Amino acid sequence: MTTLSTSLPGGTWTLGDMDVTRFGYGAMQLAGPGVMGPPADHDGAVAVLREVVDLGITHIDTAGAYGPRFTNQLIREALHPYPEALRVVTKVGAERDRQGGWPPARTPGDVRRAVHENLEDLGLDVLDLVNLRLGDATGPQPGSLAEPFETLVELQRQGLIKHLGVSNATAEQIAEAREIAPIVCVQNMYNLAHRHDDELIDALAGEGIAYVPFFPLGGFSPLQSSALTNVATRLEATPMSVALAWLLRRSPNVLLIPGTSSAAHLRENVAGAGLSLSDEDLAELDRIGR
Repeated sequence: MTTLSTSLPGGTWTLGDMDVTRFGYGAMQLAGPGVMGPPADHDGAVAVLREVVDLGITHIDTAGAYGPRFTNQLIREALHPYPEALRVVTKVGAERDRQGGWPPARTPGDVRRAVHENLEDLGLDVLDLVNLRLGDATGPQPGSLAEPFETLVELQRQGLIKHLGVSNATAEQIAEAREIAPIVCVQNMYNLAHRHDDELIDALAGEGIAYVPFFPLGGFSPLQSSALTNVATRLEATPMSVALAWLLRRSPNVLLIPGTSSAAHLRENVAGAGLSLSDEDLAELDRIGR
């Protein structure tokens, strides 16, 4: 039985009634090129997932759209029956088209189908946490989430989902979701260079709601990348290590889900996130996004 690791960077956080390691794993990169099809190295992908568990990580982030469906099926193959402490978090609200796009899939029928496909592919009777993915590939977009979110609440009442969250959401959509039902996490793009959710992170922390940033190195300008590289060079670390360590220091409700298809790279990410940053380092890093 896998227990919560006390050696992973950042310690743990409680999602509803579920304790998870703040250092988690994002499974998006396990699918084939462009997040389509099966992995190029099937055995290597299985090894990564088993290394996740061996390291004591208890938070895996996935989605039925990855593959589509191949990633969830791979998680089941590699890890089922799941360790008692492991929590698999998934998303609904988008699907894949033949061009590799991510069109929305948020009608009640879309949402119900996606939840049942996740249950089937992961080999579960109940999903630990389902995030409703909103917006599009360019980021959050305004609009009500009531219809798809209420469908998730209905499925939660049926006992198919334990907890709910939202992804790629505006502050207004997060507030709307919370008026309908409790949420335990928000998953948005956020990193050193993109600090638009600073106030939101602090507000959610005060409410005991997790914030799960994706793309820890996404969208950096050349100047911002250069500034990060300068800090990393001085600390004899990689830019990814510095970015992950900064995110863990940002707020105790921040949970990391960096992805990789390499077990060695996974171990490097874990070690890098434990990098010690001085007040001087933090001040210099904070200036990247200002």
